[in-house]
Amino acid sequence: MTSRFPKSLLLPSFIYTERNKRNKSVIRAIKLGILCRLAVIAFELIGVILVGSAVLFLDAIASFADVMCSVFLLICLKIAHKPPDEDHPFGHGRYEPLGGVFSGVLLIVLGIVMLVQQLLGAFREVHFGQIHPWAWVFPVITVIVLEIAYQIIIRIAKKQHSPALISDAYHYRFDSLTSLFATLALGVGAIWPTISVVVDYVGAISIALFMTLVGFFASRKNFNQLMDKVPEEKFFRLVKNAARQTSGVASTEKIRIQQYGPDAHVNIDVEVDPSLSVAKAHKISQQVRLEIQKAWPAVRDVTVHIEPFYNNDH
Repeated sequence: MTSRFPKSLLLPSFIYTERNKRNKSVIRAIKLGILCRLAVIAFELIGVILVGSAVLFLDAIASFADVMCSVFLLICLKIAHKPPDEDHPFGHGRYEPLGGVFSGVLLIVLGIVMLVQQLLGAFREVHFGQIHPWAWVFPVITVIVLEIAYQIIIRIAKKQHSPALISDAYHYRFDSLTSLFATLALGVGAIWPTISVVVDYVGAISIALFMTLVGFFASRKNFNQLMDKVPEEKFFRLVKNAARQTSGVASTEKIRIQQYGPDAHVNIDVEVDPSLSVAKAHKISQQVRLEIQKAWPAVRDVTVHIEPFYNNDH
């Protein structure tokens, strides 16, 4: 019998390295997106000045709203990366999906407000006769830039399993679609100049509808994380395989996972030889915790419940 409580197993340094790498990668993607959007806004406002189009003006406003969302998300990500403290023993990871929810709700509100304004003719004063026949060139270039940004950011978001960044990436995809709609509206206006103002007006209403839909889809997945919805099955397999490869583990039972932002918390029942001493069973539980965190660096903590293993109990 030992006379001293066993020391906790230290996590290997690569776990902290992976967490830091994820954080830097996600933040870098958001900053890149913000710069991209600011360039798009400047370009579209130049188009508004040159060709006087409501659909271009509304597209620029939508991009500006996305910049504000991205800035807020950037702040939330930096807070989410903070380690646990006395007031937040489970960490600050929920700030990341919180930022994603806020981003989606803001887009819903802006989309509804702009839709009402368009239906009431609030932007009619920006129309001055027919739309310039080359107005469609501006949204075409915007579509290309936003689609490139989407491809870069969605690749990073999926690799880092960040629903908040996935939501931000979808903004680029939907914004490129709204810019494509603007291209169609202005293209029709260029072919049939007599109806260019009407087409431009309808295009602006359509963009407001798209913004509302984007907000809904952007907030849904992040809201699920805040409400502790069960994560994807692949994470359960990852945890189970890591636990079962630990020496002394005969089987596993209940596995519960909370996943939000950069953090995950795991509860797992591990079955061991019933004749083992408490000290040996505790050592196995510590090793299980270590193996799970090595397999999945996002796991902030693991609660292991030791149970006796019997062949006729399954």
